[in-house]
This record gives sequence, C-alpha cells and structure tokens, in this order.
Amino acid sequence: MRRPYDLASITALMCFEAAARKMSFKEAAKETNVTPAAISHQIKALEQDLGCALFIRRHRGVELTEKGAFLLVALQRGFETISDCVVQLRESPETVDVTIRASTAVSALWLTPKIGAFWKIHPGITVSQIISDVPGSGGRHDLSIRYAIPQDNGEEWRPLFHDRILALGTERFRQEHGIRSAADLMSAPLIHMRSEENDWTGWTEWFAALGLSVPRGRSLHVNNHMIALQVAEDDVGAVLGWDGLLGNLLEQGRLVQLVPESIPSPAGFYLTIHPRASVKARLFADWLAEG
Repeated sequence: MRRPYDLASITALMCFEAAARKMSFKEAAKETNVTPAAISHQIKALEQDLGCALFIRRHRGVELTEKGAFLLVALQRGFETISDCVVQLRESPETVDVTIRASTAVSALWLTPKIGAFWKIHPGITVSQIISDVPGSGGRHDLSIRYAIPQDNGEEWRPLFHDRILALGTERFRQEHGIRSAADLMSAPLIHMRSEENDWTGWTEWFAALGLSVPRGRSLHVNNHMIALQVAEDDVGAVLGWDGLLGNLLEQGRLVQLVPESIPSPAGFYLTIHPRASVKARLFADWLAEG
C-alpha cells in the first residue's frame, strides 16, 4: 500500500533536526535522551536513504552541507507548523490575556526576561508567547515583534530599540586568528545568517558599509540566529549581532566585540499591535515600548 507522504524515518529526521540545530551530535543526544552513537546511526541511515551527505564531519565538530541546510529549513518549517497547531490546541483562550509573537532569538535574549519583569508588576495578566522563525506562521496573536523598517500598511507600529551591528566572537577565536580590525575579519571564518523571517544585514553589507570588499574566508550558513550565536560561542567563527539585543551575552563574556568598528542597524526592532488587541494587550504593549 502506497504511503500518503513520501517521508524518511521520522525518528531519523528528528535526530537530524536536533543535531543540525545544535551543530553537535552530543548535544542532540542530550536533548533527545539517547546516546551520541544512536544519533550518528540515525543520521547515517538517513543519508543512505536520501543518497547524499548531510554533514561534513570535522575533528572539532560537524558542519551542514548545502543539502543538509536545505533539509533543516524544510524540517523546521514543518515542525513549527505542527508546534503552532499543538500550542493552539493546548491553550485555553479564556486564560490567556495577551499573545505575542517573536523570533527565537528575540524571545530568548530579550522578550522572556521582560515578561518576567512585567508579571511582577501585573501578576493578574497572563502573557503567552508564540515563537516562530518562519514568515506567515505563528497563528493568532495580539502583538508581534519584528526586525523591520515600519511600513505604511495600516498596522500600528511601536519602536522598541534600534541598535548598532557588531562583529562578535569569543576571545579565544580573536586570539587564534589575530583579529584587531575589521580588515582582519576579511579572511577569518564567518557565520552567515539566512532567514526568511527578517531582512538580516549580512557580512557583505557590513563590510561594504565600512568601505571594505567581499569577505574571502571560510563561511558557515545557518538560518537561525540562536544557532549562529551558539556556533560562535564554540569558537567556530565570527557572527554579526546587535549590541542591545545581545547585551547579556556580552556582559557575561560569552561573546566579545571582536573589532572596534560597527555600523548602525538599517532596521529596528518594532512592536506591531493587531486591531483586535484587548485593553490588557495594549497595556503590555505600552509597557514594552516604554521600557
């Protein structure tokens, strides 16, 4: 009997997604509660099934091949759609006052701590997050945080913050590659962001704004800013980031500003308010915008 969907093993796909997102078989094993050997076995079986390599195995870790990155994007879209559906089924609309949509990075690095502070002041208002890095997904929500330039499209926009874009990495990475200025980064390993959710400023634009040419060093492409930051923390390469959004990582020394040069962000982080937003949702929106 023919199956309705032409899929590889779901277990293998889930193991691959975890390993690709973490850029580590070991960390994927921890997340899925299996051994690294089991992760490796599932991925090898998946590669045999698909007839292509999904990872480049290196001494210090793994990197996605172009086909591996393509599969990761497809899986994340599918998993996020399923997750959105499950969240909506689980949630009881009567108990949630405010629903806000944000990307993974904005939620983890900025929004979640803000919600904790808001609850201390307004303990009776419940706030639910919808986390999505896929444009057009996220289901029903009252508020949304976007990295964008405001458009005259009838939506209500509130500015949150407008940062500078820095070149970030670890102190060890800086020492290993002798990085002192932006010119030194031209030949250093760089982590590139590919995102459909946001119009990210990439390394090419960053160097151009400083009057430099296209970088020529080794590159790693990912589609999630949190993955990019984690890879940078693992000394793999330099990553671009916003000073305000990543303030905690810089204060903790997990990442450092590699060079003194920076550029102003061409876009800002804005809060959009849906016309149906309730009084409580607007109260939360006002609090975020003022904070």
